[in-house]
Amino acid sequence: MILVNNRDEVEWEEGLTVAALLERFRYTFPHIIVKINGEVVPRAEYPTREIPDGAEVWVIHLIAGG
Repeated sequence: MILVNNRDEVEWEEGLTVAALLERFRYTFPHIIVKINGEVVPRAEYPTREIPDGAEVWVIHLIAGG
């Protein structure tokens, strides 16, 4: 099980990547930051970075405002 944004429990599966998780949650924001267990994941690693079982994942989307 992994915890996303401290509210959504997601069944862990072997080989689950950051990109697959973003697709599952339909996150399409242009500017997203992903942290796994407190570590920021570089965008270039989203397709290959696997999420370990028991991880705490934060998906933060940046919004410009004024």
